[in-house]
Amino acid sequence: MGVQLRKTIQEKLLEGVVIPAHPLALDRSRRLDERRQRALTRYYAAAGAGGIAVGVHTTQFEIRQPSVNLLETVLRLAVEEVEMLGLADSFIKVAGICGPVEQALAEAEMAAKLGYDLGLVSMGGLGDLSEADCLKRVERIAKVIPVFGFYLQPAVGGRVLSYSFWREFADIPGVMAIKMAPFNRYQTLDVVRAVCSSARADEIALYTGNDDNIVADLLTTYRFTIDGRTVEKSIVGGLLGHWAVWTKSAVELLKRVKAAKASGEGILELLADGVAVTDANAAFFDPAHDFAGCIPGIHEVLRRQGLLEGRWCLDPLEELSEGQAEEIDRVYRAYPAWNDDAFVKQHLSSWLSGKPTSV
Repeated sequence: MGVQLRKTIQEKLLEGVVIPAHPLALDRSRRLDERRQRALTRYYAAAGAGGIAVGVHTTQFEIRQPSVNLLETVLRLAVEEVEMLGLADSFIKVAGICGPVEQALAEAEMAAKLGYDLGLVSMGGLGDLSEADCLKRVERIAKVIPVFGFYLQPAVGGRVLSYSFWREFADIPGVMAIKMAPFNRYQTLDVVRAVCSSARADEIALYTGNDDNIVADLLTTYRFTIDGRTVEKSIVGGLLGHWAVWTKSAVELLKRVKAAKASGEGILELLADGVAVTDANAAFFDPAHDFAGCIPGIHEVLRRQGLLEGRWCLDPLEELSEGQAEEIDRVYRAYPAWNDDAFVKQHLSSWLSGKPTSV
């Protein structure tokens, strides 16, 4: 039996929220900038996000290296801020979990002890494990912390996983959500159909991580015939590195999507807006260079807003790709209504000072 998720958190997860993937704030010496790390958490809460994911790719996997040793620190800082804001019972806290079984279990235990609600379980870097081995790994993690599954695209370290894998995955007690980020419509469909075929379909929330298809993912109702009956499922929210920037606009976007699905009005306009979202994501995430500049791209936007001092990464070689800064300039000019710079400017001093702010 998996660990139970608190009812308030489960309801919010199934309702669908914006969950930004939390970046790592560094100073020019590439050491943790605690003040700005805390300010980022405050920004996401104030922007209306329904949760955060910490210790994930956007937080930089190098935080796990012994020479860096920041995983527990960044997990703890985020929890402390959420608690100080009085959101502990309603704000979804997701901790990234990766690595071989023993490492993953240790990270799950740490996250659970710190008060995280779910563990985002990566399948990356496990090429020596069969699908059956990966399922056993998830089963063991689910006994420690509720699981947020994660289908990561192969281009950035993931692997192709079969429909059968996801069908068995959905049946694991303790699996409460799945983030789909294969950047592939066929593979996304595998996950949704697998969940719809499970007796646990109503218990599992589906979230998009497909940065190239965010709005269309959120607008789509999937419909399948399962054993002679019609089963429908929607992708209710997103857990995205893209939503680590311009977060207030992302929250407003999700509200518009929900209203459009309820009324049937405004869907075509949202699909057109989806092109703008994908275009902006291309500038931030750098698919033109196989996503080499994705983390510096996020940092650059946050730097321009004043939330980060610089775009430094733990790896000194991780920088913007050639022409990426110009692309970010372009999407700022092309889609001025999508940034939330004015909102950030209004509240930045209070977030940096640690003073209470309305959320």
